[in-house]
Amino acid sequence: MEFTQEQSVTFRDLGLSENTLEAVQAKGFVTPSPIQAACIPILLKNERDIIGRAQTGTGKTAAFGLPLIDLLDEENRTPQAIIITPTRELALQVANEIISFKGSKRLQVCAVYGGANMREQLRDLSRGVHIVVGTPGRIMDHIQRGTLDLSQISHVVLDEADEMLDMGFRDDIESILRSTPENNRMLLFSATMPPEIRDIARKFMGDYEEIAVQKQHVANASIDQIYYDVYERDKLEALVRIMETQKDFYGIIFCQTKIDTDGVANKLIERGYSAEALHGDVSQNQRERILAKFKKKSINILVATDVAARGIDVNDLTHVINYALPQDPESYVHRIGRTGRAGKTGIAISLVSPPDFRKLSTIKRIAKSEIRKGTLPGVQEVISAKLDNLKEEVTSIIEAGNIDKYLVTAEELLAFSSPEDVVAALLKMNLADSIDEDNFGAISEVVPGGREPGGKFGRRDRDRSDRGDRGGDRFRKSFSGAGREGERLFIALGKLDNLTPRTLVELIREKSGVPGRFINDVKVMEKFSFISVSERDADRIINALNKDAKGKRTIAERSQK
Repeated sequence: MEFTQEQSVTFRDLGLSENTLEAVQAKGFVTPSPIQAACIPILLKNERDIIGRAQTGTGKTAAFGLPLIDLLDEENRTPQAIIITPTRELALQVANEIISFKGSKRLQVCAVYGGANMREQLRDLSRGVHIVVGTPGRIMDHIQRGTLDLSQISHVVLDEADEMLDMGFRDDIESILRSTPENNRMLLFSATMPPEIRDIARKFMGDYEEIAVQKQHVANASIDQIYYDVYERDKLEALVRIMETQKDFYGIIFCQTKIDTDGVANKLIERGYSAEALHGDVSQNQRERILAKFKKKSINILVATDVAARGIDVNDLTHVINYALPQDPESYVHRIGRTGRAGKTGIAISLVSPPDFRKLSTIKRIAKSEIRKGTLPGVQEVISAKLDNLKEEVTSIIEAGNIDKYLVTAEELLAFSSPEDVVAALLKMNLADSIDEDNFGAISEVVPGGREPGGKFGRRDRDRSDRGDRGGDRFRKSFSGAGREGERLFIALGKLDNLTPRTLVELIREKSGVPGRFINDVKVMEKFSFISVSERDADRIINALNKDAKGKRTIAERSQK
């Protein structure tokens, strides 16, 4: 059936227990989504199987997770529910979400997936769990080892079933389903309904109800959506200015490719920002470490690809920035939906270069989004914001107290000069570089019909009115080697040669004379490395490193990747 939700329905109306309602309230959920309003009452009755047709991001996890919390027996520490997901990222997301729903109920949830420590999973399973969330391959591993007991499974959930079939997991899924009791309750969630899904339903599901939730493209009204016209090569400078003028920035920056993700993250780190990159080449252990730091706000900026960002569940993001627009409106809505959650407001910013203007128009039309055009902050605006933030920070430190150990030094300084001169000297010592106009890159104004800066026409500097162009030229040169505009070089030296990204850059600078600021996207592996540079610098580096090797072997060459 096609489900239409009544606006007045609440989570209490759905029949959930007081414990679960308290957990829902603690999560900040106010109104159930359509898939939640449709599925939860049926699941709580525990009489029929369900096929739910719903897109990613519609609240499916709560639709099956909340009823499971109420239905499962906390005294029985043998697995009673198994949730099968296509990827380890989704397995972790689902497991963590269900843990956040359980409230005071003593339910143990275990995530099993490839790429993680098998010994830890075996230990968790041996201690007794109520809910197992995992990928098909790793679940099959545990079944074959005899370390996962499915004899008392009462509920089976297939999450994103169509994606699992697309990934070739049908045989594993059917083997897992055959290992569960015949009288279990089965819940199948899928965005589409290909014949293979129907076939699985016929084989393994009993009397079921099919619930379809209309595809949602509409963005959250609590998100302020802004876009800025900016040429591709000026995006990083634009990004920095935007972040500097936003108070308490805590957000995700979306890029299209792994190389762009690394390039943006590395440039931000070089400028002193707390940032990390997340993409498909990041190992599972690294991923978990990065996400833990991000959730604790040890870092406040995550630069990610769409695929790598799956499974990130953070409710208090202030910003989502599209460094590059996604390919389709649904991805846009899903990206920006990571901010403005739980009744809070959020800001979604898109950096749009001329080739993407048509794509932006499509997103605005199909996603039914009001995306207003913004004006990028000028240099003086950024400097003023930095000084305002400093004043607020100093004021809050004074109000908090606990500064007694600095008073003696303060008195000695004040005895030497006036309070104004002392404070001004301290500001110069700590802020000189960050508020020096020459350290800001220029941003060229986007002219309709004009070419990218570096072309024959269409260039005007937005900042010529309040500063020279010295910093802009230096900045553009330093970033011109990254991404598609430059060359990717393979270097036959790596960690086994005692190299780090920093020492590799120093080595290249020493041998070739190419300044370190012109070398981007440095990746050092065990036996080899990659860098991105301009075409001109690529020739200098290749010639210098190979000449130094005296013909014994090729040290540097253009990458074939």
